[in-house]
Amino acid sequence: MKKILYIILDGLGDLPSPYLKEATPLETAFTPFMDRLAKEGKCGLLYPVGEPISPESDVAVISLLGYEAKKYYTGRGPLEAFAEGIKIEDGDLAFRGNFATCDKDGKRIIDRRVGRNLTTEEAKLLAEEINQKVKLDEADFIFKSTIGHRAILVIKHKGKKLSSWITNTDPAYKREGLFSVAKEDFDYVVQECKPMEGFQNDESAKISSKLVNEFTVKSFKVLNQSPVNSKRVKENKLPGNVILLRDAGSSLPKFEPLKERTQRNFACFVQMPVEKGIALLTGMEVIDVGLSTSMEEEYQKWASVALESIKKYDGLYIHIKGPDEPGHDGNPLRKREVIELIDKHFFSKLLPSLKKEETILCVTADHSTPCILKSHSPDPVPLLIWGQGVEPDGVKFFGERFCKEGSLGILKGPDLLPFLVKLSK
Repeated sequence: MKKILYIILDGLGDLPSPYLKEATPLETAFTPFMDRLAKEGKCGLLYPVGEPISPESDVAVISLLGYEAKKYYTGRGPLEAFAEGIKIEDGDLAFRGNFATCDKDGKRIIDRRVGRNLTTEEAKLLAEEINQKVKLDEADFIFKSTIGHRAILVIKHKGKKLSSWITNTDPAYKREGLFSVAKEDFDYVVQECKPMEGFQNDESAKISSKLVNEFTVKSFKVLNQSPVNSKRVKENKLPGNVILLRDAGSSLPKFEPLKERTQRNFACFVQMPVEKGIALLTGMEVIDVGLSTSMEEEYQKWASVALESIKKYDGLYIHIKGPDEPGHDGNPLRKREVIELIDKHFFSKLLPSLKKEETILCVTADHSTPCILKSHSPDPVPLLIWGQGVEPDGVKFFGERFCKEGSLGILKGPDLLPFLVKLSK
């Protein structure tokens, strides 16, 4: 039985950019090690969830682990809350949140991520103020910052079960049934939370949306007067003075253990709370790689720990965040640079120590984050598979247009891990 290395480069996929002579960051990046994998293996394209879905990472990761998202997904909020050790009972309402910057009226959004320079320590202090000073009339809540501008909100009603069938206050994401889908164009205004279509007369949805709006208004008042934000303004930085909420869920998903589904013992490296939550709920062990001071150091460390860890497990799921942020920032040059750093410091250290006859290695992405859109898109992502028994198909470079010519054709996310397991037998 061969070992499986399942490597996801978050937001890797892109569209041709006028700044790169109508090519993508991946197509123009200097990536000799990923190109070698493509040349020695098979390539194709992958719809992480399905066509034409523009997925968030949570839904995509669930699909990439072989689960049908429509069957298991209950919202991003519960996944992140669980990862952070917050107990979720059925009927509690959990959200993914962003600290953001808005005008003095608390309506017009200036920056959805506080300029991307809100430190984790600053966010922690702001969260403490919210927990101490905000009181809801009919409910209790737990608000917790996680990494940078990211946060979690869990609302617990005093006696009633809450409903997740409510809209987001974050205008960048629209609820479509269970899923939250990134918008390409939106008005930069904090949205009023409302019951979703079909639930306008549902009492639980009415109460839930009312509590969300109450939290948004009251937390804005506290954040606007925070010493942390006053200090940031004096330093010519944006204040984190409003909380944008999305992806409500009122229960935890109930996954069948991944080990039972695959007959393989998987562990994982993840960076974000949502990925950690999915990993824990599917029964994977989360390997703590530790903090790094730079991307170069981080990628080298991940490669070293991967080589050591694969000796103990049948497979590793490795989710690398790097390319996604410059995609959201609309910066194709920086995205190309990050891709090159991954190749130079992760793959260059990983590959020389792998034995092809003992390995099945897959490199793909959880979604496309085109720089020209600054958001996720429904476009397929590049896919390569390398290892024992995987014969080359003539593709010489790893990139969107190159992989399109590969012999794997077009796959869907839920089918990929079962295929890798089959190859590993």
